Amino acid sequence: MTQETESALTPEVQAMIGVSGEVVEAWGDVNEEYLRRFTQALMDPDPRYWDAEFAKTTPYGEIITPPIMVSYMATRIRPDQEDPITKAFLEDPESDGIGRVERPGALPPVPTPLVRVLNAGNELEIYKYPSIGDKLFFQNRYSDIRERVGREGKPFLIITTETTFTNEKKEVLCITRASTIRR
Repeated sequence: MTQETESALTPEVQAMIGVSGEVVEAWGDVNEEYLRRFTQALMDPDPRYWDAEFAKTTPYGEIITPPIMVSYMATRIRPDQEDPITKAFLEDPESDGIGRVERPGALPPVPTPLVRVLNAGNELEIYKYPSIGDKLFFQNRYSDIRERVGREGKPFLIITTETTFTNEKKEVLCITRASTIRR
């Protein structure tokens, strides 16, 4: 980093590493109807997701869900709640439907003037498939914030948010990590 370039990784930004949101219960439980619709949307005909007799013969011994399904369940809202994406568009017709959308368990914003957001990748660490009837819980956390310098010599941030999904027995089902670039 050159002397004229000011670091984007300020002490206030560094203080965000490790900040966690509240533990939130996802609306609804893992059920066969949601699983059916989800696997149809994925176009994944795997019988482990719908055939109870076949699923008994697998190492899991029961119907399982696609690993990523829990992250989609976490974004569902109750029918009596206002849709946060619709609200964001009503407040700002130029909204991208991602930023400034109020979601349960949301983390406080990273205090940076860098406002342009780009996807820097996602990963999924699977521990256990949820069972039909499980209640899901999730918690977000800033797990890492790094600084890099772009080709034009300006610093940017790579912010990684980790979301841990558990069931009602507090068993970890999976952890997702979503990284974004702030320019």
